[in-house]
Amino acid sequence: MGLARVISRARVGVRAPQVTVEVHVGGGLPSLSIVGLPEAAVREAKDRVRAAIVCAQLEFPAGRITINLAPADLRKEGGGFDLPIALGILAASGQLPQHALEGCEFLGELGLTGELRAVHGVLPAALAAAESGHRLILPAPNGAEAALVGHAQVCIARTLLEVCAALRGQKTLPAAQAAPDNAAPSHLDLADVRGQAQARRALEIAACGQHHLLLVGSPGCGKTLLASRLPGILPPMTEAEALESAAVNSVSGHFFDPAQWRQRAFRSPHHTASAVALAGGGSSPRPGEISLSHHGVLFLDELPSF
Repeated sequence: MGLARVISRARVGVRAPQVTVEVHVGGGLPSLSIVGLPEAAVREAKDRVRAAIVCAQLEFPAGRITINLAPADLRKEGGGFDLPIALGILAASGQLPQHALEGCEFLGELGLTGELRAVHGVLPAALAAAESGHRLILPAPNGAEAALVGHAQVCIARTLLEVCAALRGQKTLPAAQAAPDNAAPSHLDLADVRGQAQARRALEIAACGQHHLLLVGSPGCGKTLLASRLPGILPPMTEAEALESAAVNSVSGHFFDPAQWRQRAFRSPHHTASAVALAGGGSSPRPGEISLSHHGVLFLDELPSF
């Protein structure tokens, strides 16, 4: 049989270290094993990949298949390794030309029908691929997010068959297109506030100098009303600041709207929020409210209760 190597990306905070997916197909009883510190979702990839290859009317090799995710000491999580594993199996069994995999990186979760599904943490992967000079192939739903990196070569596909056809030279994958940057501002307008001249002046000074601001007053006097309008008077984010903020949102575990990537965040956690919810962390570390408010506003209402 044979050996194939496919490049992908892992998630470590807001970084995306390179992972080499090595696939060996040899003789012996049919089996498939994945090594290289995979977590549960990665171990389950073998069932999704098998069904996707068969449903795409491709041949799943009947032999002993060993998949190594290198480096072995880096934890691998999520469904983004489905596509590179499937392509590695097809290349190692001679169904895809191995030279076509060179200079490309792949990310994507596979459905049982071979459909490519969106994954989290695409923006850091696009930044890392651009720095390496590689082309990145992603599921179509992730295209708008990855296209925020203007100097990256990003192509999108909807199915495993489309990727295979492109690697055989039978089809050209479309380039990812960024979402139109004309989303309506999500922040509230300070012009809605009547009176409060001293507090409004304090907001303007804090916005100009990027100062912290402490609002003290009786309940109902307008502290939250004023604070919620602070993002609307902050200076526009630069492209570097917007990419930093978008990268944090990309790895946070929920999909964000790429059309609003230049808008400053406003986070208002409840005072009963846990330390992990505020500062981040957990068994699989995720950003907390402090990180999610990067280059934006973190509003701590009822501050003494924290």
